[in-house]
Amino acid sequence: MRALMVAAMLASLALGAGAARAQARDPCGKLVAHALPHARVTAATDVALGPDRRACKVSITARPTADSVIGIEVFIPEGSAWNGRFVQLGNGGFAGKIPERALAGLARAGYAAAATDDGHQSAEETDARWALGHPQKVADYGWRAIKVTTDIAKALIRAYEGSPARYAYFAGCSDGGREALIEAQRFPTDFNGVIAGAPGAWKDLVRLWTAEVQAESRPGGWLDAGALQTLQKAALAACGGGAFITNEAACRFDPATAACAPGQTAGCLTSAQVATAESIYRGYVRPDGSAALPGQSPGAEAQSDGWAVWITGPSPARIDEALIYRFSQGVWGDFVAGEPKLDLRTVDLSAAPTKAEARVTAELAADDPDLSKFRAAGGKLIAYHGWNDPAIPARASIAYFEDVRRAMEGDVSAFYRLYLVPGMLHCGGGPGPGEVNWLEVMRAWVEKGQAPEGVVARSAPPASGSQRLCPYPKTPGAGGKCV
Repeated sequence: MRALMVAAMLASLALGAGAARAQARDPCGKLVAHALPHARVTAATDVALGPDRRACKVSITARPTADSVIGIEVFIPEGSAWNGRFVQLGNGGFAGKIPERALAGLARAGYAAAATDDGHQSAEETDARWALGHPQKVADYGWRAIKVTTDIAKALIRAYEGSPARYAYFAGCSDGGREALIEAQRFPTDFNGVIAGAPGAWKDLVRLWTAEVQAESRPGGWLDAGALQTLQKAALAACGGGAFITNEAACRFDPATAACAPGQTAGCLTSAQVATAESIYRGYVRPDGSAALPGQSPGAEAQSDGWAVWITGPSPARIDEALIYRFSQGVWGDFVAGEPKLDLRTVDLSAAPTKAEARVTAELAADDPDLSKFRAAGGKLIAYHGWNDPAIPARASIAYFEDVRRAMEGDVSAFYRLYLVPGMLHCGGGPGPGEVNWLEVMRAWVEKGQAPEGVVARSAPPASGSQRLCPYPKTPGAGGKCV
């Protein structure tokens, strides 16, 4: 899973200019005694990050409720190495671990950096057993851990450096993207800039995943490797050819065009497989017939880390190994129903949400379109999403963007921009160039007033290639301009 790829991108930034310091500073070791509300510093250690680069690594355990055990780490560069900025990283999946290497990379580049395990400790990010019977831990995961981390990190940075950060940024992808939206929606004054990659805004997302599982589980409907190759080939041919679809918004692919002709048995789809593909492209539709969440975009079905990993699993009997199954089972079984072995194929999607489902949604949802307080505080929001994301459909980010435009009654480009990346999978990867230094783009917007227009995405080394991204709904025009 690539949920934390944004962290590796952030860690590559060049060191910024050093910030002015106040005289009062707490040496690293003394931070162990620093008083924090509902939390304590368990360790504060001076660590080497490379030649002439050191930082104070601080470990914290926070207990804002009787059932909370929130792990937090903060890295603070020493002395003049600090560039005066704070970056908080989001987590991925069901979390359970702190991205320490990414924090160290940011500190090496001059940033004070922090992250949390979201309130529980797990070796596997699809493990949701910690949530069973623990509603406060669900709240910690949903929103409380990131807020506690923000407040503690800012307090420790001020204590150690003698002055607060001049600028604060939040960046995350996948569940970290959801956390980024949570910050903008619920805590609008905490960060100057928020970067939300492939955000799972949560509302109806698990129902979408469950609908995909149920479509794959119908008799004869499972999409094997050959079917995925057939879909991808047909979609690419229908929408411009090439290694990936460059204009997904204009693509009108009908999987029925890949259906088997009478007597044909290879390189085509059965009628049951066509129905499965149609369901996955269509998305989750509510029992009343209204569209709830858009479906997948075509063109990367057979890619590595694509549908086979996220949606279909290795065989019909092992569909429960697909990532969307494992995440959905964790939510339905451990978060909602208290049945860890719940079979997703038995979930009644025609039923209205139960009170238990509604409570979980309230803790995790990041779909509030009213960003007026965030805008009033001067905050900037950049969202990005791979068009071929097999986990969270890219059109879900378009739907949220349009909800915000309606709620804010007009143009939101002064503070909110969405970038859709052709050929990119979940948070990265795929045949299309997708690497962008989003933190650098955000810094230019926040600190220099340089609103991002065209942004260049590049391929990950050793591959070469680039493409221009324009903020939705604009597209690249002549001369590299966005029109």
